[in-house]
Amino acid sequence: MKKSIAVIGAGVAGLASACRLQHAGYDVTLYEKESLPGGKMNRIQQDGYQFDLGPTIVMMPELYREVFQVCGVDPDDYIPMERLDPMYSVYFGDQPEDHYQINSDLVDLMNTIEGISDEDAQGFLEYIQVIYKRFLVAKEHFIQKPFRNPSDFYNPSTLIQGLKLKTFDSADNFISKYIKNERLKQMISFQTLYIGVSPYSGPSLYTMIPMIEFLYGVWFIKGGMYTMAKSLERLFTELGGTVHYNSPIEEIVIENGQATGVRLNGKVIHSDFVMCNADFPYALKNLVKEPKAKGKYTDKKIDSMKYSCSCFLMYLGMDRKYEEVPNAHNFIFNEELEKNLDDIFTGKRLEQASFYVYIGSKLDPSLAPEGKDGLYILVPVSDKSCAEYEWDDETIQHYRNYVLDALEEVKGFENVKQEIVSESYMTPHDFESRFNAYNGATFGLQPTLSQSNHLRPQSKATHCDNLYFTGSSTHPGAGVPIVLLSARIATEELLHDDKGILFHTR
Repeated sequence: MKKSIAVIGAGVAGLASACRLQHAGYDVTLYEKESLPGGKMNRIQQDGYQFDLGPTIVMMPELYREVFQVCGVDPDDYIPMERLDPMYSVYFGDQPEDHYQINSDLVDLMNTIEGISDEDAQGFLEYIQVIYKRFLVAKEHFIQKPFRNPSDFYNPSTLIQGLKLKTFDSADNFISKYIKNERLKQMISFQTLYIGVSPYSGPSLYTMIPMIEFLYGVWFIKGGMYTMAKSLERLFTELGGTVHYNSPIEEIVIENGQATGVRLNGKVIHSDFVMCNADFPYALKNLVKEPKAKGKYTDKKIDSMKYSCSCFLMYLGMDRKYEEVPNAHNFIFNEELEKNLDDIFTGKRLEQASFYVYIGSKLDPSLAPEGKDGLYILVPVSDKSCAEYEWDDETIQHYRNYVLDALEEVKGFENVKQEIVSESYMTPHDFESRFNAYNGATFGLQPTLSQSNHLRPQSKATHCDNLYFTGSSTHPGAGVPIVLLSARIATEELLHDDKGILFHTR
């Protein structure tokens, strides 16, 4: 008889874990509080427009494809992709010389950088070489392996590799060693916000994120990112798995130091294992009721941890196409990026901000009514644990007005306010209430040095058997490709415990 597994949460890590475990021969049941799969990889539908709710940029496509390949199917049948070149536009003002198109083609990329500074072009190549070496070390020895025991990290081999990463420097300081031009520095370092940490405080290793873009490109999945979530759901059900939507789990049932199932609508549903994709801080505080099973992650510890930034999102249906805007991905920079980010992480309401504009219907016209585009606009903001202001209607209007005023200064968007025919928003409060993102922190726990690798919550529960965790607040961290790695690690940990299977990453 097959052993049973309850998976809590149909976020991308929960879906990927469920697929892997169902394919490995378990009887897997997935429970999701929302009515749709994907968690933050969800979809907004309004007035004929469709928007990805959260993530939009596909990096490291091999990790997206891997889940399908492991389960014995062709990824192209589920998530057809195309590579984007140029990858995105960067705007610093309203003049042509303030607009840069960023290519992953090295010739075009170097032409752009040399147009800014010949000296910095040389420094850029040196930065790429140094961070690529560190990326290979991180990938081999840290990102893809679990740290179940202290000795998995505190051993001579791992410590020697760790020293090669030189993580004690900040991302901004590291970039500054090679690049002096402030605009170019911002264009490279801002990507640490993809995982919710400031380049001025985040470890230097996270400058590997732009390096991955430059060397491996940015991709688009037909239908938008939500296609990935729906395709994982489809694969899971094709493999024989069961999904229950509108099913918020109330408790992870623990008996004699072992997870034995979940409680739903007051009823206990027994399972041999539990895989939890609910945000780790929320799960430890609300779903794990047994104090001993929490280990060091007491309520006090959870509250004292550092959280990533949150996001304010605008979903705007427009009454026309934006043909004169060349790219789907657009980054609008405020020149005072350091103050902007400092205000985010110290809880201040922003008077000036950098933000991101995504026009998915440029890449797939079916995402908007014929002849029209939808604008997805993301502003990084403070999480609720540090915010000195409330997310009320006045705050929403403050950010809305700022963004639209700033956008009207960008070529192609001059009349954006008059062109809106449909709009909705997501705030930190919505991330907290809809997706149980603790403190509304969109990317989970911050990837600080004291909350990374062996110091980050791991896949296997430390004080409870048969309980595993996956998702952005667990090792190795946030961002869709890394979250997909967390699903791989978590399922491998479970298979190791149940079947004694040793994986090369151990």
